[in-house]
Amino acid sequence: MTEKKIVFLFPGQGSQSVGMGRDLYEKFPAAQAVFDEADEALGFSLSRLCFEGPEDELKMTEHTQPAILTVSVAAERILREHGVEAAFAAGHSLGEYSAHVAAGTLSFADAVRTVRNRGRYMQQAVAPGVGAMAAILGLPAENVIEACAAAARETGEVVSAANLNSPEQTVISGAAKAVERAAELAKEAGAKRAVMLAVSAPFHCALMQPAQDRLAADLQTLAFATPKIPVAVNVDAALVREANAAREALVRQVTGAVRWVECMKLLAAEGATHFIEVGPGKVLCGLMRQIDRGQKCLNVEDSTSLEKTLAALSEAPVA
Repeated sequence: MTEKKIVFLFPGQGSQSVGMGRDLYEKFPAAQAVFDEADEALGFSLSRLCFEGPEDELKMTEHTQPAILTVSVAAERILREHGVEAAFAAGHSLGEYSAHVAAGTLSFADAVRTVRNRGRYMQQAVAPGVGAMAAILGLPAENVIEACAAAARETGEVVSAANLNSPEQTVISGAAKAVERAAELAKEAGAKRAVMLAVSAPFHCALMQPAQDRLAADLQTLAFATPKIPVAVNVDAALVREANAAREALVRQVTGAVRWVECMKLLAAEGATHFIEVGPGKVLCGLMRQIDRGQKCLNVEDSTSLEKTLAALSEAPVA
């Protein structure tokens, strides 16, 4: 029999929806405490925004990021109360902050304030309409990267792979004209689809350098502790076990690509037996099906999914 090795996976921007976290808040004091702490740290009712919207306000990057972090940390605290401990953690973009809160690297109050600023800095780094992002579907990442390089040469503008999400999906980011050209070249190279994304800024590319510089200054002022469990970081697809390395990876992540496929393969190679998406939505479980169908991916976003996950974990150990 093999011992369970659980990974907590934390979602990023795009997993938000009005009403998220309400069920956890109403049923679990641990979740209520997290939402109350977020409201106090931010100086406004983030809980009300999560539970009631309006959606267009929740979708503002500076609100979305602390909102998803708060729901994710609330779900993680409830799992811990039920005796579920992770051997590793990983988070997609913003989710890396949730992973570090779970690992004890960062305090929740520091993280929730920081990601609000992170969202604001990202929003302010590039004027509206200047940048764009597109999802390229059904084309290997190396071909997408080649299309970006060709489009950058042709246009003289920034475009690069931003999220290497699954073998089927790579998101590109940069200046609008260069992204549109790279999307055309990807389709010519055999991509099934190239979908322009409704985003407020071109995340994870060189245009985010002003945001990275501002965030680096903020992160320098925070206390980082040694992570209690290793965290697979986006920018290097490597396990971080040390406080300064965790801080530095969070800085570089703003302009760097999210190497999600490599992160998941790394965790599988480390012997992970169960992946649990902790927080709103099931985006990461969907990506896992495309990365490695053999992996078991569960999720916890409300009391119903919590019960299903606890039941699945209580089954006989993995043979």
